[in-house]
Amino acid sequence: MQGVARNFFTLAVIYSILGMMLGLSMAMSQDHTQLPTHAHIMVLGWIMSSVFAFFYHLVPAARNSRLSTIHFWAAAVSSIVMLVTLFMFYGGNAAIEPVLGIASLVYFAATMLFAFIALRALWGGEAAGARATAH
Repeated sequence: MQGVARNFFTLAVIYSILGMMLGLSMAMSQDHTQLPTHAHIMVLGWIMSSVFAFFYHLVPAARNSRLSTIHFWAAAVSSIVMLVTLFMFYGGNAAIEPVLGIASLVYFAATMLFAFIALRALWGGEAAGARATAH
């Protein structure tokens, strides 16, 4: 793996470990108040980062675009802020909710950027290949 694929997979592994640690902590303490945070760490952190990593690994044209770097940084920073603020929110700090909301919106925008990158790489490449074959 190279570039953003490697970066996303590194992030995924870190999130996997953090999510499991939080899950084990909740199980041992019998306090499951952070269950939404745990779920977000595992889905946004571990699963989504892994999906992004493998897509960029399998589609080098997408990985080599400048937009993929923007996608990585927007997703990485917003997910870190979102997960920290989720932990704080479910820990009783309701005042952090506006920051959580902004981080969530930025992560959504990063995912929309990924959709644009992925669909353009998949359909644009297929259309270009079809045109080359037709000639």
